[in-house]
Amino acid sequence: MNRLFIFDQTTVNMRLYILLFLVFFSVHSFAQHKNIKLDEQTEINKVAEPSIAINHKDPNNIVAASVLDNIYTTKDGGLTWRKIKVTSPSGMYGDPVLISTDKGTFYYFHRSDPTGEGSRNEKNLDHIVCHESNDGGLTWDEGSIIGSNPPKDQDKPWASLDDKGNLVVTWTQFDKYNNTDPNCQSLILLSASSNGKKWSKPLQISQTPGNCSDDGNTAKGGMPAISGDGKMFVSWSNQGKIFLDRSFDGNMWLTNDIAVTEQKGGWNFKVPGHDRCNGLPILMIDKSKSHYRGSLYLTFSDQRNGANNTDVWFMRSVNYGDNWTSPMKMGIDSVGQHQYLPWMTVDQTTGYIYIVYYDRRNYADNQTDVYLSYSIDGGSSFKNVKISESPFMPTDANFFGDYINVYAHKGIITPIWTRMDNGKTSVWTSVIKQEDLFKPKPQQKAVKGKKKK
Repeated sequence: MNRLFIFDQTTVNMRLYILLFLVFFSVHSFAQHKNIKLDEQTEINKVAEPSIAINHKDPNNIVAASVLDNIYTTKDGGLTWRKIKVTSPSGMYGDPVLISTDKGTFYYFHRSDPTGEGSRNEKNLDHIVCHESNDGGLTWDEGSIIGSNPPKDQDKPWASLDDKGNLVVTWTQFDKYNNTDPNCQSLILLSASSNGKKWSKPLQISQTPGNCSDDGNTAKGGMPAISGDGKMFVSWSNQGKIFLDRSFDGNMWLTNDIAVTEQKGGWNFKVPGHDRCNGLPILMIDKSKSHYRGSLYLTFSDQRNGANNTDVWFMRSVNYGDNWTSPMKMGIDSVGQHQYLPWMTVDQTTGYIYIVYYDRRNYADNQTDVYLSYSIDGGSSFKNVKISESPFMPTDANFFGDYINVYAHKGIITPIWTRMDNGKTSVWTSVIKQEDLFKPKPQQKAVKGKKKK
């Protein structure tokens, strides 16, 4: 009897231990990431199209932005935030872009128009503006002008830095925005600066012009990426394809753009609950000291599987864009549900990839979550986690914005997104540590390959 009792008690204790372990593991593995509301829409304050960057010298200093003129900054890792309004002699008209240098300088790009009417006017004096901050985003200079070329319209900038701190910005130039004349053209342009003050004469990057209707046949979404040794790449979408151009010396660009992949249905499409939506491509390059250094990464979304089934895709190239992997679908999909509006970043201190996007996998209606997919093996495989604490229900009554964003540095990941509740938009972020997602793997040194000519 005693032996039998001891065996039974031991079994009970073991089962209780296993149960407690599983409960702890489950809670730890699926613990929700704290969501931080940075701002919300009011009658005089629009919020959408967020951007974010981390100070490379002090990762506790994070700066975010949203339309039209909102800056949010924290110096304690996201515990407290301060909101600042940025002004420009040229006016503030959206498309905010934030990047950070290794010296701790922040640059803030946006679209401007000194007429106060935006790019939907007859004078067409709009251009791109670049502001600089050297105090963690608290104050900004009045900004430098990029791409002013009246009467043509300038739209949708994005920027990148090389390892020496040189800046590159790309954008779309319209002969006339939203014009249906078949002779009206849209092109992808590029300008560079060594100090953020003086900018080079814009260079035409795209060889095939698009239309001016701001639809799937418009050349749009120009995005630069610069390798550790100075090779420059630009991607964009036009006429149902994603294109790439490149320069290995900063001057000589391809005379024929590389068609990377089909974007079936084009970059402009409809997702229920949004007045407009897009699948514009996001391009990144690994500049880390990992085994994957020099790899190009591309993410985008489209409706190749039907208007009721938007998907997010990922591709990579290990030979500077000559060849690409077949598109890999992000997240866990089911027919009739949408994954859309992705953004991607690479933590250049580790080489790990992070992609944030909206996802409706859990619902039969328009309720929407925010998910983060991540890869620690150079994009060979991804895991994904829900990062929004609760779903939201967007409606097409108000402007929602054309993108969300994510930034990562030294194991800190900061996705930022727009949500809508009761018809009003708000901007949210989360400060996530990589150890909350996964156990980092030992870093492999980059493999030195032959130099391409």
